[in-house]
Amino acid sequence: MPKPTEHKTVQARILKYAQEIGWTFVPREEAEKRRGFDPGLSPKDQAKGTSLFFDDLLDKKVRQFNPHYSEAPGALLGTFRHIHPDIYGNRDFVKMLRNRSTYYDHEEKRERDLALIDYQNQKKNVYEVTEEFAFHNGHYGTREDVVFLINGIPVLVIECKNATKDEAIALGVDQLRRYHHETPELFVPEQLFTATDAIGFAYGVSWNTVRRNIFNWKHEEVGKLEAKVKSFCSIPQLLAFIRDYIVFAEKDEELQKYILRQHQTGAVEAVINRALDTKRKRGLIWHTQGSGKTFTMIKAAEMLFRAQKADKPTILLMIDRNELEDQMLRNLASLGVGTLEHASSISKLNNLLKDDFRGIIVTMIHKFRDMPANINTRPNIYILIDEAHRTTGGDLGNYLMAGLPNASYIGFTGTPVDKTAYGKGTVKTFGCEDDKGYLHKYSIADSIEDGTTLPLYYNIAPNEMLVPHETLDKEFLSLAEAEGVADIEELNKILDRAVNLKNFLKGKKRIQQVAKYVAEHYRQNVEPLGYKAFLVGVDREACAHYKKALDKFLPPEYSEVVYTGNNNDSKLLKSFHLEPKKERQIRKSFAKLEQFPKILIVTEKLLTGFDAPVLYAMYLDKPMRDHTLLQAIARVNRPYENEQAEMVKPHGFVLDFVGIFDKLEKALAFDSDEINAVIKDLKLLKILFKNKMTEKAPAYLELIERNFDDKDVDTLVEHFRDPERRKEFFKEYKEIEMLYEIISPDLFLRPYLDDYTTLSAIFHVVRKQYTKQVYVDRDFQKKTNELVQEHISSYGIKEVDEFIELNAETIELIKNKKGDGSTKIINLVKSIAKKAEEQSDDPFLIAMAERAKAIQENFENRQTSTSDALDALLKEIEANEARKKKQAEKGFDGLTYFVYQSLKDAGVANADAVSRKIKEAFVQFSNWHKSESSLRELRQEVTFAIFAELDDLERVTSLVDDLFRLLEKNRAEGK
Repeated sequence: MPKPTEHKTVQARILKYAQEIGWTFVPREEAEKRRGFDPGLSPKDQAKGTSLFFDDLLDKKVRQFNPHYSEAPGALLGTFRHIHPDIYGNRDFVKMLRNRSTYYDHEEKRERDLALIDYQNQKKNVYEVTEEFAFHNGHYGTREDVVFLINGIPVLVIECKNATKDEAIALGVDQLRRYHHETPELFVPEQLFTATDAIGFAYGVSWNTVRRNIFNWKHEEVGKLEAKVKSFCSIPQLLAFIRDYIVFAEKDEELQKYILRQHQTGAVEAVINRALDTKRKRGLIWHTQGSGKTFTMIKAAEMLFRAQKADKPTILLMIDRNELEDQMLRNLASLGVGTLEHASSISKLNNLLKDDFRGIIVTMIHKFRDMPANINTRPNIYILIDEAHRTTGGDLGNYLMAGLPNASYIGFTGTPVDKTAYGKGTVKTFGCEDDKGYLHKYSIADSIEDGTTLPLYYNIAPNEMLVPHETLDKEFLSLAEAEGVADIEELNKILDRAVNLKNFLKGKKRIQQVAKYVAEHYRQNVEPLGYKAFLVGVDREACAHYKKALDKFLPPEYSEVVYTGNNNDSKLLKSFHLEPKKERQIRKSFAKLEQFPKILIVTEKLLTGFDAPVLYAMYLDKPMRDHTLLQAIARVNRPYENEQAEMVKPHGFVLDFVGIFDKLEKALAFDSDEINAVIKDLKLLKILFKNKMTEKAPAYLELIERNFDDKDVDTLVEHFRDPERRKEFFKEYKEIEMLYEIISPDLFLRPYLDDYTTLSAIFHVVRKQYTKQVYVDRDFQKKTNELVQEHISSYGIKEVDEFIELNAETIELIKNKKGDGSTKIINLVKSIAKKAEEQSDDPFLIAMAERAKAIQENFENRQTSTSDALDALLKEIEANEARKKKQAEKGFDGLTYFVYQSLKDAGVANADAVSRKIKEAFVQFSNWHKSESSLRELRQEVTFAIFAELDDLERVTSLVDDLFRLLEKNRAEGK
């Protein structure tokens, strides 16, 4: 049965569903004509004449929406073409799509807003979809599978992949990354992308193809392509994405682009609806740490400010930390909110409210102290309060609500509302008008399921380093005032009174002991995984001592101390004060994989609001509980993926030196379901490893009967011939390997080491046999690699890659050679591929390698028997030998003969002379592999040489395309 193609299984269905929801299909030929794209032209001429837009339609709609627009036709397109093809240019284009750019009205001599899309009356826009959207910039060519256009402007691209391909979505995303790199011009107007294989549906925004910022579109009809296309690509949804839910923000002094996820857009809409509700005035949003709560708040504020029904409102964005103020103001400014104020003092805030300021005010809760009652009684005042579980308690909340009695109050929290008095008060204050206490909820379990955050695992340090139970309980866990404390400054005040607890934690001998343990654990457990760590000391003095102690066991550059200094500090504390510029550099470097420092020593600063996805481990030596604990350990739950290093962070890890997690029910006063979702004992991973080694591994281990002799290798090759069986084994092995990497070194692993090493050797054999090119250092994670290298020689595994010289004697050699036919087939295919790579300028060999790969695929899918597959490969070698004889008779090299034979097959009379001329062009432009300009010139010379003898442009183009496709394909695969 033939395999389904990308077009049949995905592309055609997407086009069908799009038409059913209001998109007009434009056939490829018509779309190319409207864009001025001529497939018969050279790439250089295509680059000159092709538009990214449906020019006539765009000009027509601009004049329709902007009656005073009088520029000449093409003027706006000229402006578009001058936008720089990078994220900054894309930001400028988003501004235009949101109708926030201007044009000059020559008649009235003033600037007017330029409208490109009608968001109010959506039926006035033209919605079109096309396929095979080709573009060439003179250097590279791209052909996008499906493109959606609004008023002639391409805004969404969908990359389709065959559902039968392994890792189809990842391949689609990789292709989109390549498009960004090679043809960035496409992504000036295009704002969103999706990659789908008919099952998965991943989406993101252009200029951000980092894996952690690419999300799965969720629909209640799980796995149904139709439902996902019709919801994601619905006209109102796509317009909402463009107008409202794309955000630009600076991070580490670099511009970043984001799209709000479904839980964020749902919360924004809930906030706006509640704010405009005339009967209800309160609401509580719980979105767990790391799920983008800040952007949700900012977007809700901006959209509420622009809402017509809000009638020129006042919106207060209340935050709880100084360092967030600048960030919040910058992000709001980037959204184009003009009426924005920073209430940096109590008097300024009072004056703004007294003077009836209309716009967005960024302030902090303590600015409400002593605010007069009824300072502003308007009802269209909306107050969005960050970390509501800690900002409105006590007198400050009373001042706020007395000063603005008719305002609407929406609280945001990143931690579960707990069972303590603080938590109950939060629900009472904000959740009183919703049955379940929440206006919108995105729990920890939701977040982990979506991959927004990772699960957390903990382990407890050896007993001799833990705080004595009585001391911990008496001076911290049992204190009523410590329950539900949500502010780290309040926590520090409680700890300041815990004299015995602090003395124990900062004991000189213990600090040396903990520092040594941390250094060894980091070197053995964390560093081999490639990640970074926090060491959390009880106070600033402890941090300073830990730095000095850690430097005895690790190179000094491994760690840095980050805390807030003040003028009255001791000499010791001042020795670790940081200039702001230096601190910014440390933060930035820590967030990068290969740069120092690898460990940050902190106590308060960076425990909230600091996101570094490469942070994996936290060494916790500070008593915490409830919100402060959850906020701290949430630093290590951010997803991280690095394609180059083949790293995917599995979870976050906390090593507890205090003993907090021995008392989990006291440490986290939340519902048990939430606690279970928050953090789990590392013992669970050991159980999982044990279960996999006892339940999954034996079936694979039984395949080895003779200590990896040639018969065992043949058995493995035949057993894993089926791609699905191979895929399942690779998946199971990689899960087991990751568990081993996390747990190791540990005595628990000793009974499983022999079997695990054998399993790793099986993986080594199978992967090397069935993968075209294996980078040995990426076969295994670091710890496993050391184990395998240590033991693999003892197995006596013979080299499975037996490359065979391809010549006249090969056929008889293969026929007479003993051994399994499966191994012969795979080694022959690899030998042909190797020969093609070595002679990368011989198109015959490259085409032969393609055919050999197809034979192997049919063999693996059991569409061809072993003997038939072997016969087919031997016939390929036989035909190649015959070709080599004819080629020698002509005195041609492989390239010249390939061109000669292609021209003869095409009926070109003077094939001999033309092929020699083309060979001269290849000699003239010998650096075409490295130079795009040389490649363009070479293609042009080849095209003209053939066209001089064959007056059929379509056939000439086809011949040239076939030739360069083979040569460039082999070049790309050989890299």
